[in-house]
Formats: sequence, C-alpha cells, structure tokens
Amino acid sequence: MKNSILIVIMSLLVHSAFAQTEIIAHRGAWKNTNAPQNSIASLKAAIDQKCWGSEFDVHLTKDDVLVVNHDHDFYGMEIEENTYQELLAKKHPNGESLPTIDEYLQAGMGQKGTKLIYELKTSRISKARTLKAAELAVAAVKKNKAQKMVEYIAFDWDACLKLRELDKKAKVHYLNGDKTPVEVKAAKLSGVDYNLNVFKKNPTWVKEFKAAKLKTNVWTVNTEEDMKLFINDKIDFITTDQPELLKTVLAK
Repeated sequence: MKNSILIVIMSLLVHSAFAQTEIIAHRGAWKNTNAPQNSIASLKAAIDQKCWGSEFDVHLTKDDVLVVNHDHDFYGMEIEENTYQELLAKKHPNGESLPTIDEYLQAGMGQKGTKLIYELKTSRISKARTLKAAELAVAAVKKNKAQKMVEYIAFDWDACLKLRELDKKAKVHYLNGDKTPVEVKAAKLSGVDYNLNVFKKNPTWVKEFKAAKLKTNVWTVNTEEDMKLFINDKIDFITTDQPELLKTVLAK
C-alpha cells in the first residue's frame, strides 16, 4: 500500500515538473484554415488540431440573445443595436450565420479534448448590460451542461466578480491587465489572461501569479520569439492566432 502511494506521489511530481505550456486558439483556428474568426468552422478546426482550448467572444443583442463574434458589429451591423433576427441578414463568407451561444456550445460539446474559453465582451451601452450578459452566460452554460468544458474571461472586473458570484466552481480569469496577484487572489478568481506587453512590463508577474496558485495566460502571441519567451517563463497558457506555429515551437 505504501509503495502504491509513493508511486502516485512520484508520478504527480514528475508530471508537475514537466508541465508544458498549453495552446489556446484565439477566435478558433482561422488564420491558416480560411475559416471565419469566431465561426463554428474555426472552433472545429481548433478541435481538429487538438488545441487545449479555443477562445470565442460573446455579445448581447438588442433582444438579449447571446451571440458569438469578436467585433461589436457583425459585418457592419451593430450587435447591441439589432435583434438577432435582424442580424441574420448577414452571413460569414463560408455561409454560416452569426452563431448563438447555444449553437456554439452545442458544437463544442461533442468532444472532450478542447476547452471552450468564453470571453464575455463589455457592453458599449451600459454596465448593467455587461452584468446582464454575465448572468445570461452562466445560465446558458448551465442549460447546455457545459460547466466542465467552459472557462470564462472578461475585461470588466465587475463582470468577473459577477461570474464568480453566480458559479462558485467556475474558472474565471481577468483580462484587463491592471490587477496585481494579490488583488486577483483576494477576489477568488482563477487567474489572469493578460496582454503580452503587460507581462513584459512586469517581468516577475508570471512567477508571482503562479506562486499564488493562480493560472497565467498571455494574449495574443504570434511570433516565435515571443512564444519562446513565455514558454521559458513557464506560463500556463498561450493564446495565439498561430496555433500551428506554437505547436511546432513547443515540440522543439
């Protein structure tokens, strides 16, 4: 019995010592696949590439439908100023309509290898709309039974706190880059997802966040030089438009 326990402990220590930086595809795998950003096609491409995670951006329409798109407009139509039905007038170049959060989550739930990294976009209309989007986000994830597959990220600090309040078990990471390890730890968030320039200006932060047992992610890292820099820092995750390149760099 003692020998078995010792073997398990040694195995965990070895795994921890050689833990590798993981790949998160930014807006799915699109740059080298010709799939539109944030489309279901780009999500499926990231899954096919076996990325650890695939990031996607979510807005709230005028009639309170959560939809997946990076920009505040969908091919010239302001998302917050139009109903979902009105937004269906436009399509991605591959023929896809603007996906709802339900459609997107369902497309990602047919597998277990790639996490769904849900970025809650900040409303241009009001703080109240941002917080409502957070409430609807948690409800949608629970409705689709996607809690184990989804991790949240947001630029709005209050939205992160709302997500944490609504689901104590959810993994919530802050994006804006202006909170210290002490502040993030005190808020009981899971970690941070900061721009590469934030980490470059604060070169000890990766180590400090990790020492506080907080996860570290960096965006958007697209050059081999920067990839190597953060891999050497033992950052937990790199978010990139070039998942194929990062996979090659990690394999070296």
